[in-house]
Amino acid sequence: MYKTTVKIEGLMCPMCEKHMNEGFKAAFAAESVESSHKAKESVIITNEPIAEETVKAAVEKAGYTFISAVTEEYAKKGFLQKLFK
Repeated sequence: MYKTTVKIEGLMCPMCEKHMNEGFKAAFAAESVESSHKAKESVIITNEPIAEETVKAAVEKAGYTFISAVTEEYAKKGFLQKLFK
């Protein structure tokens, strides 16, 4: 799995967060998306890495300004993994 952290300018409220979450879920078949207008970012969890150009296009399609995107490998932390670190 992969975690992509996207910095976005223009997220102003919880409705903006919801709008961006829906856009990313539709564009990438994401496992999970969480956006924060306070942090001005979205975190997308996917099975495959996402190209930065594709992320930028999704942000701009939703009407916001793309700043940057960083993708890194991500391991789900389940209940048993937390117990047996």
